[in-house]
Amino acid sequence: MAAARRMGPWAVPWMMLCLLCLPPCARAQTKIPLETVKSWADAFGGELYSIVTKYSGSLLLQKKYKDVEPTLKIKEVDGLELVKKFSEQMESMLRRKVEAVERLVEAAEDADLNHEYNSSLEFDYYNSLLINDKDENDNYVELGDEFILEPNEHFNNLLVNTTYSDIQLPTNVYNKDPAILNGVYMSEALNPIFVDNFERDPTLTWQYFGSSTGFFRLYPGIKWLPDENGVISFDCRNRGWYIQAATSPKDIVIIVDVSGSMKGLRMTIAKHTIVTILDTLGENDFVNIIAYNDYVHFIEPCFKGILVQADRDNREHFKQLVEELQAKGVGTVSKALTESFKILREFRDAGQGGLCNQAIMLITDGAVEDYEAVFEKYNWPDRKVRVFTYLIGREVTFAPNVKWIACNNKGYYTQISTLADVQENVMEYLHVLSRPMVINHDHDIIWTEAYMDSALFASQAQSLLLMTTVAMPVFSKKNETRSHGILLGVVGSDVPLRELLKLAPRYKLGVHGYAFLNTNNGYILSHPDLRPLYKEGKKLKPKPNYNSVDLSEVEWEDQDEILRSAMINGETGYLSMDVKVPVDKGKRVLFLTNDYFFTDISGTPFSLGVVLSRGHGEYILLGNTSVEEGLHDLLQPDLSLANEWIYCITDIDPDHRKLSQLEAVIRFLTGEEPDLECDEELVQEVLFDAVVTAPMEAYWTTLALNMSLDTEAGVEMAFLGTRAGLMRSALYVGSEKISNKKFLTQKDKESIFTMDHFPLWYRRAAEHPPGSFIYSIVSEDESEGGGLPKVVTVSTAVSVSVDGKMGIAAAVGVQIKLDLLQRKFWMAMQQPNDTDCRGLDGACPLSCQDDILNCFLIDNNGFILVSKIPEETGKFFGAVDGSVMTQLLNMGMFRRVTMYDYQAMCKVPYHHHSGARPLLSPIYAFVAAVKWLISDFLIFLLEFNMSSFWHSDNLADAHKHKKHDTLQPCDTEYPVFVYEPAIKETNGLIDCGDCQKMFVAQQIVSSNLLLLVTDTVCDCSVFPPVPMDAKEVKYNASVKCERMRSQKLRRRPDSCHAFHPEENAQDCGGAAGISVCPTLLLLLPLVLLLR
Repeated sequence: MAAARRMGPWAVPWMMLCLLCLPPCARAQTKIPLETVKSWADAFGGELYSIVTKYSGSLLLQKKYKDVEPTLKIKEVDGLELVKKFSEQMESMLRRKVEAVERLVEAAEDADLNHEYNSSLEFDYYNSLLINDKDENDNYVELGDEFILEPNEHFNNLLVNTTYSDIQLPTNVYNKDPAILNGVYMSEALNPIFVDNFERDPTLTWQYFGSSTGFFRLYPGIKWLPDENGVISFDCRNRGWYIQAATSPKDIVIIVDVSGSMKGLRMTIAKHTIVTILDTLGENDFVNIIAYNDYVHFIEPCFKGILVQADRDNREHFKQLVEELQAKGVGTVSKALTESFKILREFRDAGQGGLCNQAIMLITDGAVEDYEAVFEKYNWPDRKVRVFTYLIGREVTFAPNVKWIACNNKGYYTQISTLADVQENVMEYLHVLSRPMVINHDHDIIWTEAYMDSALFASQAQSLLLMTTVAMPVFSKKNETRSHGILLGVVGSDVPLRELLKLAPRYKLGVHGYAFLNTNNGYILSHPDLRPLYKEGKKLKPKPNYNSVDLSEVEWEDQDEILRSAMINGETGYLSMDVKVPVDKGKRVLFLTNDYFFTDISGTPFSLGVVLSRGHGEYILLGNTSVEEGLHDLLQPDLSLANEWIYCITDIDPDHRKLSQLEAVIRFLTGEEPDLECDEELVQEVLFDAVVTAPMEAYWTTLALNMSLDTEAGVEMAFLGTRAGLMRSALYVGSEKISNKKFLTQKDKESIFTMDHFPLWYRRAAEHPPGSFIYSIVSEDESEGGGLPKVVTVSTAVSVSVDGKMGIAAAVGVQIKLDLLQRKFWMAMQQPNDTDCRGLDGACPLSCQDDILNCFLIDNNGFILVSKIPEETGKFFGAVDGSVMTQLLNMGMFRRVTMYDYQAMCKVPYHHHSGARPLLSPIYAFVAAVKWLISDFLIFLLEFNMSSFWHSDNLADAHKHKKHDTLQPCDTEYPVFVYEPAIKETNGLIDCGDCQKMFVAQQIVSSNLLLLVTDTVCDCSVFPPVPMDAKEVKYNASVKCERMRSQKLRRRPDSCHAFHPEENAQDCGGAAGISVCPTLLLLLPLVLLLR
């Protein structure tokens, strides 16, 4: 039973009447006088307000901004004009990258045209693995001459050589192979172009040429590091940028023979072949896999009769299913071919899929039945579907049949005898698909999805940067090889996405605004809420699906996908949405109305969105002051600027790179650096804010000198931030005594201005009534050294009004020790012994220290700041007292808000096979161990040269047995609890069975805090805790299948090169490629036996 009251004269008598009407046995065992609790809350709130206003200087700062209101202008931002302007600037920047790549393509093709292949060529080059290495005689090793490397800030302080490129090769490619030597020699012509490009556009980062023969020329040159196994597994031909540039979109059906003859090593090779083919597919491709023996079955029954987008999730799903394939029965390929042709034709006729290349990949150890009729019916004479065949094993009896299939369907035939053969042979199909484009000399420009090239720079900090690549194919222009359509390789250059977002200055977007980019497939390229990394132990790692996070999974309030559809279609427009924005690691939420403005970026598959929050978020404050006055105040020692914001461009000229943004602004204003290019509007705002906030330094200094250590011990720091990214701070204690040393530093990104967001204390204060303070406890994992929370951050917004428009000019606050808050709380929560208790119903005099009471100070999201039990500090109140929290929710004083996280990582328990069988037979255990050791060891040796072993999206060792719970991407939902500020006070009785528990809740004025007093005598443990834990969203089989089958809206690439009448279709393959060590071949029968 419960009673709640809002403010009003009738509330107290009504509550008393309810209590009197209760039967005697049901009355509360402890009565808590409502007037007493209110007086405690008022006394505590008053003293708290006095402390934080005094030491923050909030009233002084508000007055200073009020004084300058007559000189201020508040301009409303035109979101559409803004997004168009940003888009044009981004287009211009990206165009410069394209021009650099075009110069490299021209140079490479000319060099090849003038180069005659020399099979006996001898040529030394800089091998990136061997450079600077010496032998035991202190001489440089072959291909490892001296190569000067110096740290370079523009390249994240990596050791680089900006005058020369060097060459990387995968371990399985011989570094003196004639084809490699000729290609490296020819591509030396790129060195002066690399350097010239960098001089023309100093914002360029990595430039490179990936050769079709397997070598990778990188500028600037670096020292390449092998992985932990001493292997260089990076193969440029397996990278997304290479594959996308080399081929047009493709629809692929993979057919794999799982008849009994495919058992053992053949099935292992077939599986690896499928996985390698899958790794050559991207977001613009579509795929399905059919297995056949006596009958035909789709390895994913849910995908029966369709093609699915070859995104990361589907590719990984296929890989798991491929591992489960087993060989048995007799193979009949004609039915599988028929099914494949039908799917491809239906998709083609329906205008679905890639609408460009279509191909069937046939993986088998032989084909004997009559399949010619299938081609006559479904593919001849037009041959719209290419057929690529992969003959598995060393048996050559069926080679003519399998080759005939490929040669008569514009495909390519290869024989794969070992795991080491797989990579090179699979890559052949890409060369065939590239022929039409090569013959036509169509240099399509491609842009990749976002990625982190952790494979490119293993163990380097640079690996955690999100980037996109612009790439173009390089062709042979020699007439004698025209019909063969020879692809020489692909040229590319990386564009860090943060460089793009610098063109959407943070200060123009308001407190909560942001810019974001997405691709033609609807995937996020850059977004402040994109979380591409997760923690495994102490290590940060890229999430497996970090670059295939859909826009609808980040902007999940767009449930009808109106925003997503418009942006994918490259439209220019506007949309408004009410959104719930999670902050503080999902523990809190801001309710905003956001206006979305969007347009495309011409010449790219990308779209740009700009978000402005309705109200103060759509206003820009324009103040005016003289340079002399502003410069004087900028030089004060307590002042800093947002170093991630671009006040002045400092990353182009090497002389400017060591300057902080504040130093650059000062040099710009004093004329010391006339070459500096600065944002004059932002610099003017900074000057204005510096002048207005200048008196705060003297104010804080005076307070610090006159502090009373007895009464105010615990106030540690004052700080302020303005909408121009200017910050001031002052310490009230010695720096060595600061409890939270990370605050306002790069180690606590949430507390400072970054490219992505304003500080959290600023954002939360902006959505709170001006003059009222937000108290936020620093949770355990954020506080210095862990353990219990020690500090509370307090902040309030400073607003200005001009012509009826209200803008947020700044936020100001203090950081205080939690100990100070607790001392003031317990002092206020008691009645003196001489209290006049006449007329008061209940215990009197009363104190929160009494055993019959529990007193809590909680914030507007239900987190405990003060409790009798120190260990409860920082915890969610519902986890401590489920009975009272449940009642507050029922009364409407708090409400539960359901949030979703579509980028979560969930634990997957490790499943192991039963360990009982070995106990039954020691001999079985021994044989099983030997079988595993020999067969897996041989497989490892056979696979050692696999160049596709390491891909940016596939970093896991396929043969590593994971014995612990692993994390995998999942969807979760979780609750956030929000106080309803219209309810100032409430109280009630909770029926707990044998007794009733009374509680009183009272708002603390001018804050986001609540005083909660509860009865301890009545045991209410029958009520379970109210959890805040996130729960994984589980989908049943039918829903899961529907989600996997659904084809989200996407925009196809503009160009397609499927066929060319001049291509030489008879160039369709031959014998097997790479050979394996003879010792291993002798052991293959043993592998087959053990498998």
